[in-house]
Amino acid sequence: MKKLAVISAALLVAGCASSPRELPTQSGVDLDRYAGTWYEQARLPNRFQSDCAGDVRADYTLQPDGTIKVVNQCRKEDGSTKMAEGTGRMADVGGTQDPARLEVRFAPKWTSWLPMVWGDYWIIRLYDGYQYSLVGTPDRKYLWVLSRDEQANRATVKEMLEYAGTLGFAVDDVIMREE
Repeated sequence: MKKLAVISAALLVAGCASSPRELPTQSGVDLDRYAGTWYEQARLPNRFQSDCAGDVRADYTLQPDGTIKVVNQCRKEDGSTKMAEGTGRMADVGGTQDPARLEVRFAPKWTSWLPMVWGDYWIIRLYDGYQYSLVGTPDRKYLWVLSRDEQANRATVKEMLEYAGTLGFAVDDVIMREE
C-alpha cells in the first residue's frame, strides 16, 4: 500500500512539473511582407474584443526603430468604431529574436519596461504567400485567423482552425466573422 502511495505521489509531482506543449511557429517570417492590413475571420473570445460586433481589422506598419505600429479597430454594436493603437516588437527567445514570436503592448509607452504590459502574438502559420495568417499565444488562450481580404475562403479558414485544434486550441469556441 505504501509503495502504491509513493508511486502515485511521484506521478502527481511529475505531472505538475511537466511544461505545456511547445507552440510551433512559422519559420522564415518576413515582417516586411507581414506588414499591412489583415482582416479577422475567426477568433477565440477575449475580454478586449468583447464589444466588437464586426468589421475587425489590424494594420501593421514597420517603424525605423524596428518596432511595429499596431492599429486595431472594429465596429461596435451601436455602429461606432473602436480603435486601439499599440506597439509590437520581436520577443527575445534565448538571446535571439524570432520574427514569428512577437510581443504587443497597448498600454502607454512609459509602461513599456513592465513585462506584464506585453502580450504574446505568435505567428503560428502563414498560408498562400502571406494571404492568411494563424496567430495565437503559447498558453492557447488567444487565437486569430486573419486574411488580407475582407471575405476569406471558408475552406482555408476551416483548414487553419483544424490545424489550430491539433495544437490544443479550443476551436469549438471560436467566433466566426459574419458574412
